[in-house]
Amino acid sequence: MDAILKFLINVGELKDRERRGWLANKVPNCETTASHIFRVSLMAWVLARKKKLNIDKVIKMALIHDICEVFTTDETPYDPFLPANFDSLTNQQKTEEILKKWPKLSLAQKKKRADLKHKREEKSLLKLLTGVDESFKNEIIGLWQDYEKGLSKEGRFTKQVDKAENFLQGMEYWQKHGKIQRDLWIRWAKEIFDDPIIIDFIKTIEKEIVVKKK
Repeated sequence: MDAILKFLINVGELKDRERRGWLANKVPNCETTASHIFRVSLMAWVLARKKKLNIDKVIKMALIHDICEVFTTDETPYDPFLPANFDSLTNQQKTEEILKKWPKLSLAQKKKRADLKHKREEKSLLKLLTGVDESFKNEIIGLWQDYEKGLSKEGRFTKQVDKAENFLQGMEYWQKHGKIQRDLWIRWAKEIFDDPIIIDFIKTIEKEIVVKKK
C-alpha cells in the first residue's frame, strides 16, 4: 500500500501542473495536465463508442498517457525556439513572435526530438512506478508504449483523441481570450487527423465554436 499511496500522491501533482503551451500563450488560469487527462479520457470513451474498439483499453490508455509528466515537462512543437521562461518582458515579446508562425523542423530534427522525448518520458514513467505491483506496472507500461508507438488501433485512436482535445481547448481559449493563433491551429488540424470520427468531431468544433464567433 505504501507504493500505491506514493504513486497516487505523485500523480496528484498533475492537478496543479499548468500546461506549457497555454503558459506560452499567456492564457489566464489555464488547464493543468490533470484536467487535460480528464477530458481526454471522457472524449476517448464517448468517441470510441462509435467504433469497434476495446473501450476499456482506450479509457485506461487515456488515463495514463501523460502521467509521465510528473517527473518531466510537457512539451510543445515550439520548444526548440521558445525561451526557458516567459516572464520577462523581452521573453514575452519574443514568445509572441515565435507563436505567430508554425515551427519548421527537418524530418531528422523531428525524429531526434521525438526519440529524446520518448526516452525522457519513459525514464519518468519508470520512476513513477517504482515499487508498485508488477502486474499493474507492466499494464501501465504496456498501455503507454502502445499509445506512444501506435501499436494497436486503440493506441492510434487515443493518440488522435489527445490531439483533438488539445485542439478543442485551443479553440475554447481563442473564443474566450483571443490569444490563440486560430488559423494556424485549424491548418494543423487538417494536416494531422485521419480518423473519420475525429475528423467529424473537428469539423463540429469549427462549426460550433469558430464559425459562430466570426
